[in-house]
Amino acid sequence: MLQNILSKYQIILASKSPRRQELLKELGVKFNIESKSVEEVYPDHLDDESIAIYLAELKAKPFQEEIVNTNKLVITADTIVCIDNEVLGKPNDKKEAITMLQKLSGKSHEVITGVTIMDQDKSKSFAVSTSVYFKALSLDEIEYYIDHYKPFDKAGAYGIQEWIGMTSIEKIEGSYFNVVGLPIQRLYTELMTF
Repeated sequence: MLQNILSKYQIILASKSPRRQELLKELGVKFNIESKSVEEVYPDHLDDESIAIYLAELKAKPFQEEIVNTNKLVITADTIVCIDNEVLGKPNDKKEAITMLQKLSGKSHEVITGVTIMDQDKSKSFAVSTSVYFKALSLDEIEYYIDHYKPFDKAGAYGIQEWIGMTSIEKIEGSYFNVVGLPIQRLYTELMTF
């Protein structure tokens, strides 16, 4: 089992996201939370999946020296939302959140999470993509959601596990947990062979 494979490691989840923490906990992994702040900027020429991987690797870099000669294994992740060749990050305010949700309204978009797993000897990065289909959203629905759920820490200004996901997402193609913020099935598979 995964717990046996990982028993030689001290696991660090480099994420402040309560959703990622909860998902990793549900996997039965014991871990500590340590995140280092990095400026989430990426080169313009990257495609969507490469952006997510680049950002996950960027979050892992500050740990490289720290884990030398240790049994630490670091997991980092970054989730982006892509629609019509535009990457939607986290909204800065209500106005930006409204604009983002209006872009997603009545359309499908991609949610891509990049993940990096790293110990002192090796590093593995991958990305998982999920298609999400929103029904048409009224301004009242959008404002209700933003006012009650404050989705300012979420890429694309929404959380699938919240009210808007229950009332407005018609279907998804791919991993649900990826949209929550961590492609847990793929992470499990990668950790089993890391």
